Amino acid sequence: MASFETHLDLYQKFRKDAKNAALYKGTRAEVYFLSAYHLIDACAAMEHIHINKHQKVRSTLEYNQFIFKEKTEEVWRAFQAIENQLRPKFAYSYSWAEDDFIKIGLNFTIIEKICLEILKDVSGVPTIT
Repeated sequence: MASFETHLDLYQKFRKDAKNAALYKGTRAEVYFLSAYHLIDACAAMEHIHINKHQKVRSTLEYNQFIFKEKTEEVWRAFQAIENQLRPKFAYSYSWAEDDFIKIGLNFTIIEKICLEILKDVSGVPTIT
């Protein structure tokens, strides 16, 4: 199980690559997914909950709704849009369009905004840039 600090560090490193326009969009799609996962898991770790696998994000968040409260469904839906609907287009084929990459960014922004609001008082947590 990774610690809060590890999840936060991985979120920041993957986010940096996701925002790097010089990288292939397929790579950026994958690291947006990884960044979102680690940011969600950082929020869970603050409450001593560990998701452990990206496939368990929805079930873990639904079972532990105190983490995101009324934003729980919004977080897991945005994550699942990236994980199940958009990322596979980049990872397993060339079936993606520019709009799919934009949707990844929009869903990532939803997750990031909610998570960073929860983590705003934690030392070392960045603001959105």
